[in-house]
Amino acid sequence: MKQKEIEFMPLLFGGDINVYSVARAFHEAYGIKSTVWGKYAIGPCFNSDIIDYNVCEKNDDQENFIKHVREFANKHKDKTVILIGCGDSYVKLCAENLGNYPSNVVAPYVSSEMMNTLIHKEKFYNICDKYGIDYPNTFIYRKEMGNDFELPFGAPYILKPANSVMYWEYPFQSQKKVYKLDTREELEETLKQIYDAGYTDSVVLQEFINGDDTYMRVLTNYSDKNGKVKLMALGHVLLEEHTPHGIGNHAVIINEYNEDVTVKIKKFLEDINFVGFSNFDIKYDEKDGKYKVFEINVRQGRSNYYVTGSGNNIVKYLVEDYIENKDIPFKIAKERCLWSVVPKYVMFKYIKPQQYKDEMRELIKEGKVTNSLDYKVDNGFKRKISLFKSKLGHVYKYRKYLGGK
Repeated sequence: MKQKEIEFMPLLFGGDINVYSVARAFHEAYGIKSTVWGKYAIGPCFNSDIIDYNVCEKNDDQENFIKHVREFANKHKDKTVILIGCGDSYVKLCAENLGNYPSNVVAPYVSSEMMNTLIHKEKFYNICDKYGIDYPNTFIYRKEMGNDFELPFGAPYILKPANSVMYWEYPFQSQKKVYKLDTREELEETLKQIYDAGYTDSVVLQEFINGDDTYMRVLTNYSDKNGKVKLMALGHVLLEEHTPHGIGNHAVIINEYNEDVTVKIKKFLEDINFVGFSNFDIKYDEKDGKYKVFEINVRQGRSNYYVTGSGNNIVKYLVEDYIENKDIPFKIAKERCLWSVVPKYVMFKYIKPQQYKDEMRELIKEGKVTNSLDYKVDNGFKRKISLFKSKLGHVYKYRKYLGGK
């Protein structure tokens, strides 16, 4: 694809499917390569023809991060550099350095103070109360409570750290992103492991909401530099990953339109003057017919290509806002598309409800299907081999963690 004359250069931090999806969106819309800084010489961004991939083992170190940004900005003084973090630690760095960038860098993020409030689950739920946003029945646990506490709900229990960034700084053998615990004994033992590893912040304990992966939803939004929401795209999750570190990561999504889910969240985002991408994990609770919010990510999610692939390229909103200074109309996306990062075999084996299998077949037949990593113009031999191995890996992982379910 011939590169267009452009006024900006994308600079992305990370190395996973989130980064590749954003880089692909830039390439599709503007025919340009993105410069990416990641930690390892592996992953979906490595050996890509649409990415200039650079490796730095301590990439999320403050000194290295700001060094990479400044060097790139100075190298491209005649361009506007669009800085995008594609993981929690990178997004945090983007916000913390808002006053330290060269004048030709734009970073679409809220202040670090607001960010720290929103990504801390305990504080986020307090804000949800103010705006009438539903979330699961919740108990906030603190280390000093020991085992002397009573829960207002029974097992199974959902456990997750209130401070995810700190949590991953203290690894231990059985560490998971989220825990589903069937007994009080399991709960107490897991709490002990977390705090023994060095974590010091609060832990969120929640009532388990019944329902398989198909009860999940994901909402991706873009708020412009004036704090006005311009895009809201809801996805109906049909399958998630089930590995210990990947649990909750989306694997199959069909775009969905549900204005009722978006109304309160739009008001919330605009009231706090949020800017940039936001992403909400939501689950439908059939007990009361409500959609319960689990958390907010102050960035685009790793599955963000479900939005771009449906015809709503996420980076075009960013460019039209910051580079072209356009007055972008508000849109709730309605276009339907099947997004997946797993082989069809996995989709049809592990998604059980027949109605969703029928819907997937219909969208596949109509050609409304997409995969973040399957990009026809990015098809070098080494990349093809890597993607083939990745697809086989998905088959193995689902067999291992879900078996013959």
